[in-house]
Parts: sequence; structure tokens; C-alpha cells
Amino acid sequence: METITPESYMEGLYEEDKVLARVQEVIRTHNMPEISIAPGYGRLLTMMVGMIGAKKVLEIGALGGYSGICLARGLKEGGKLISLELKQEFAEVAKQNVTDAGLGAFVDYRIGEALVHLNELLAQGERFDFFFIDADKVNYPNYLELAIQLANPGAIIAGDNTLMRGKVVDANQNKTSVQAMRKFNQSIASDPRLESTILPAYDGLALARVR
Repeated sequence: METITPESYMEGLYEEDKVLARVQEVIRTHNMPEISIAPGYGRLLTMMVGMIGAKKVLEIGALGGYSGICLARGLKEGGKLISLELKQEFAEVAKQNVTDAGLGAFVDYRIGEALVHLNELLAQGERFDFFFIDADKVNYPNYLELAIQLANPGAIIAGDNTLMRGKVVDANQNKTSVQAMRKFNQSIASDPRLESTILPAYDGLALARVR
């Protein structure tokens, strides 16, 4: 008998999102990592982008475009999502998926090291209303700091995988990526520039508002 978790129970309340289901299938057929944001958190991203009326959104880590679609769905006419992706082949899949979802006009992909792009955006005086961090875990603390510097007052910063499948609470796990995530979580909780919470469902999602 299949075990029903709180997450699977909640997902069962919703009809399948055919657009996002297709994205997951495309990711599988391209042999990409199946590590997109959880459906419940995807819906939350859409809601939050819409609720705060975000006009400029920055995504760190595009993968196959699943989260990009969720973010772009919350944008209104004239809104823009800049998505940073290290790998050209991943960005191409993401762009095609977002375009097929009818949201291609909202998204601009930039390829290469995220830290380079973030510092360039900072030097250009760019500012954003919403950030979604879902990339290499070692740089999460660096991404957080640069997001704060790039944020408009009241901007929201969301970071996925804050539990790292339980590794952050396992004292025996001390890889660099785990230590970096612990530092990120502690910073989210204690940085005086932020008000925040960390949601423990799925694989953990940090949410912070820049004061």
C-alpha cells in the first residue's frame, strides 16, 4: 500500500498541471536532473510574484524552465524575468519550454557563472522585486548577499532545497555544500536586513523580505 505523505495528500487536491507535467517529461527525455521545484512551492512562487506585483524577477538556476514558468505566470504585462543558467543546453531547453507555455516574451536567459552575471547587474544599477535561488548549493550564501544588494525595498527572496534531503540536520554531514546551506539558512534567520521564515515541507523553502 502506497504511503500517503502530507505533501502527496496536498498535491492530490489539485488537478494535474498539464503544462508543467510536459516540462517534467521534456526534462526526463533530455536526461536532465529531475530536481525542479516541488509543485506546491511552484504554485507559491506564482502567487507571491502576483501578490507583490513584481515587475522584475531574477532566477538563479533555470534547469528545464519549470520554476521559470511558475515565476512568469505571476507577472503582469510589461514584467520581466531574468534567468541565469550555467549550462547552455539547459537554458535552451528551459527557453523552449517557457516559450511553449506562452510565456517566452517575459523571460531573458543569460548563460554562464551566476556570480559574474549578478555582479554585472549590480554594477549596472539593476534592481529586482523578487528572487528565486535554486542553483549550486556552495554559493547560496553568496547569492543571498548579492540578492540583498540587488533588491528593491520590500523585495522577496526565495531559496529552494534548504533541507538538502535532511543533510543539514545530520551532524555527520559536513560537505562544503551542506555547510554552505547551513550558513545560508542561518543568514536568512538572523540577518537584520531581512524578515523571514523557512518552510519545512518538501525539501525546504526559505522566504525572506528585504526591509
